[in-house]
Amino acid sequence: MVIPRPRVILYLENNERLRELVCDVLEFAGWYVKATPDSVHAWATLDCSKEHFDLLLFDHEVRGINGLELVRRVRRMPHRQPTPIILISLEDLEGEAREAGADAFLRKPNNLIELVDTIRRLFGETRAG
Repeated sequence: MVIPRPRVILYLENNERLRELVCDVLEFAGWYVKATPDSVHAWATLDCSKEHFDLLLFDHEVRGINGLELVRRVRRMPHRQPTPIILISLEDLEGEAREAGADAFLRKPNNLIELVDTIRRLFGETRAG
């Protein structure tokens, strides 16, 4: 019997408490989360490694490269183009997020159930139960 590998999410969030909470929720949903507190580390991971991610989850309000610019840069990388991206922000940036290449946009503070449901939709998963 082959056990499927968990889907891997790269999560960029500079707020430590929120990052820990979201990681707990996403891991409870069955996904592995690689969290990073700043865009410099996120960009280095995406640009310099061939590490596979099934989804990218970026907060917009981070120091350094903001979330929108990170989405734009990732969409220019051929091996990352098919990877779904969710941008989250305190600001209403849905139009800009879609234009930059994000597959989904969520406004903070968001309902964690909405985040989980959005990720499931992007993965083509249905909710158990």
